[in-house]
Amino acid sequence: MALRQTLEALDLLDSAHASGERVAAALRARGLEATTTTIQGERGETDFVRVAIPGTRGRQGGGPAPTLGIIGRLGGIGARPHRIGLVSDGDGAVVAVACALRVADMRREGDDLPGDLLVATHVCPRAHIRETPTVPMMASPVDVATMNRHEVDPAMEAILSVDTTRGNRLVNHRGIAITPPVKEGYILRVPDGLLDLYQWVTGRVPVIVPLTTQDITPYGTGLRHINSIVQPAVATGAPVVGVALTAEVAVPGSATGASPPGDMETAVRFCLEVAKAYGAGELAFYDRDEYAELLARYGPMRHLQTLGHVYR
Repeated sequence: MALRQTLEALDLLDSAHASGERVAAALRARGLEATTTTIQGERGETDFVRVAIPGTRGRQGGGPAPTLGIIGRLGGIGARPHRIGLVSDGDGAVVAVACALRVADMRREGDDLPGDLLVATHVCPRAHIRETPTVPMMASPVDVATMNRHEVDPAMEAILSVDTTRGNRLVNHRGIAITPPVKEGYILRVPDGLLDLYQWVTGRVPVIVPLTTQDITPYGTGLRHINSIVQPAVATGAPVVGVALTAEVAVPGSATGASPPGDMETAVRFCLEVAKAYGAGELAFYDRDEYAELLARYGPMRHLQTLGHVYR
């Protein structure tokens, strides 16, 4: 279980004094290597936090086990002074930090992951609120390209991108949902292994986020996106699967008191079960043969990772 670590992450982040250094210090106290970098944007600043946790057979030690990345994606954890407390949009950061805390505690108890785990997110307790056609959402002080530079590591061979996805009318389900894998402009089939882990962790039938082509293009195109959940995919060749925190109704990303700890704990358990299976070679994010056949028949789609061209 990861409830204690989830609550600890909430205590760290549900505060006007939340900062990257405060989170990094808590992770270092657990024996982890954590760094933080403050980046100034057009609308304020945020602290990026990165954690590298070596596995027993991971690449850092010269082993064969692949490296998983867990990215907590969000605009901000708070909207002070306009809102008091953690906003719904902050769940990605909570889950990412809780994953790192839980893995640290697992290691102390003798349960090491087989593969290396890289965790990244950012901490901004004073982000801005932006209006959208559905509900008010959060806006990061830095753009998505900057987020990707600080959160997407070339060493990540597969990525789980955790993001609050409550501000829509497409996923009418309370709990977590997952996206299909996105790789270099292709939306791929959800592998049976991910569906199995979803069912085992939640005890429910899998809920899949309905991605569109617009969703996998970069922010900055002017196209509507469900949110930034798969934006890491525009900055890497690795497959990216979104882990969405969802609700039965549309909830503003700027709403406070809207983050059930139980749902976040479920997301943590799911991410860590994926980390165990992926590092052990028991789970693939996509079928390499199918992907090769797509490329052979239809060619590369990497242009969807760019801002594209205007053909009219």
